[in-house]
Amino acid sequence: MGRGRAKAKQTKVARELKYNTPQTDLERLQQELSGGGSSMRLNTDEDDDPYGSWSDGSTRY
Repeated sequence: MGRGRAKAKQTKVARELKYNTPQTDLERLQQELSGGGSSMRLNTDEDDDPYGSWSDGSTRY
């Protein structure tokens, strides 16, 4: 019991997402696509392994 209210809310959210598209900030999108964003971090270290600290060199199966 009680699923009716939750389902109604899900239906409402789904309709809003389907029919009401948010305004797109085209200038910001252009900056992101051109690489002009200052918040982007470029990884220049080729040897940087994100999982390197998890591995101790031994493989166990």
